Amino acid sequence: MHRAGVALLAGTDATPFVPAHGVDLHTELRLLTEAGLTPEQALAAATSLPARCFGLADRGRIAPGLRADLVLVDGDPTTDITATAALAEVWRRGVRQAR
Repeated sequence: MHRAGVALLAGTDATPFVPAHGVDLHTELRLLTEAGLTPEQALAAATSLPARCFGLADRGRIAPGLRADLVLVDGDPTTDITATAALAEVWRRGVRQAR
């Protein structure tokens, strides 16, 4: 599908049981890269592409005036997608979240 130009969106259904909400997204990103996407494409599948596909113009990218939902990780997920699991800090709507 990806080779045919279909936008792949990352995201798993979360239930009260499994997968754990949010945690399995890191696994999904890894699996997307194992399936042939670059780390950048996998990151877009979890950020800008869902925002665009669902008409959420205020998020999905880092730009002035957009909603500031950000994660800071230890490592470079553009070269090693598993770095997304090494969360250092989280911001929601521009407010740093307590751990």
